[in-house]
Amino acid sequence: MKNTVKLLALVAAMTVASAASAQQEAGTWLGTLGVNKITPKVDSGDVSAPALPHTKTDVGSDTKPRFTIGYMVTDNISAELDLGLPYKHELTGAGAINGTGKLATAEVLPPTAFIQYRFLKADSMVRPYVGLGLTYAMFQKERGSAQLTAVLNTGGQPATFKLDDKLTASFQIGGTVKINDKWFVDASVIKTKLKTTAHYSTGQTQEVRLDPLAVNVSIGYAFKGW
Repeated sequence: MKNTVKLLALVAAMTVASAASAQQEAGTWLGTLGVNKITPKVDSGDVSAPALPHTKTDVGSDTKPRFTIGYMVTDNISAELDLGLPYKHELTGAGAINGTGKLATAEVLPPTAFIQYRFLKADSMVRPYVGLGLTYAMFQKERGSAQLTAVLNTGGQPATFKLDDKLTASFQIGGTVKINDKWFVDASVIKTKLKTTAHYSTGQTQEVRLDPLAVNVSIGYAFKGW
C-alpha cells in the first residue's frame, strides 16, 4: 500500500512538473502589465510657406503603463494585442527656430496587433521572440502654445493644428523569463515606422517622420482558458 501511495505521489509530482514547465504551450493565454517608454526619432520637414525657411519640429518622449493580451496559437507562434493609455508628447522648435521652446503638445494612442515567433521550447526558462505588427496611431488633444502662434501667425489669432492618424508597421524583438509555472518577466523593444502630416489653422502643412522606438518591461501571467 505504501509503495502504491508513493508511486501515485511520484506520478502526480511528475504531472505537475510537466504542466508547470510548459508555460507557453499552444492554447495558453499570456497577459502582461508594465511600463513603456516611447522616444520618437524625429526627421522633421519644413513648415510650408509662408514661414521662416527651415522651420522644423522636434518631439519629446513619454512613459506610460502598457498592458498586453496574447495567445499561443502553437508552441512557437503567438498573437498579441498591445494596449495602454495615450502618450503625451511635447513639440518644440527645431531648425531655424531651435531654442524657441514648447510649441505644442499632442497625445497619441497606438494600439498594435503582433504576430510573434517564439524561439526554443514551450518549457524553456528563457524564450526570445520576434514580432511583426500593425499599429494604428490615433492623434488627439493637439494643443498649440502662444509660441506656436508667434511663429506661424504673429499678432493674429491663436494657431491650432491637427495631426493625421496613420496605419503603419511595427517590428519587435524581446524575450520572457519564467518566475514560476504562472508568472514571468517580459521585455521588448519595438520600432514603428511612422510618418504624419501636421495641418495648421494658418493653412500651412508640415511632414514629420516620427519613427518612435519603444522600450518596455512587464510582469506577465500565463493561464489556460478564461
